[in-house]
Amino acid sequence: MDFIELTPALCHCIETTVREEFWNSVNQYLRTRHEDRILEAKIELLKAFLESVDFTKLRGRSERYLVEGKSVSFMICWKDGELSHEMVLKGKPPRPGENPQSHLPQRLHE
Repeated sequence: MDFIELTPALCHCIETTVREEFWNSVNQYLRTRHEDRILEAKIELLKAFLESVDFTKLRGRSERYLVEGKSVSFMICWKDGELSHEMVLKGKPPRPGENPQSHLPQRLHE
């Protein structure tokens, strides 16, 4: 597993999105009844993210774009043994006649 992509919405903030993904993964792991290294790594990464991130700050950063109708995703991963995350912003789909380059995803770093 290289990274996890989490996509919040106005009705579902980033914290709720992470918690749901975490518990869905835990339940899936318990149902499988056999060792699954990939799922274990995913659970560990989600747990670390839940325990160490300032969700108030992330909500503030993402919701302003969501209100504008843009799509926001958070990419989380381990880099050199440390938790890393970044927000990726995707604009509204281009309208006919608009420059599609202006709607390409943007990575927003902390």
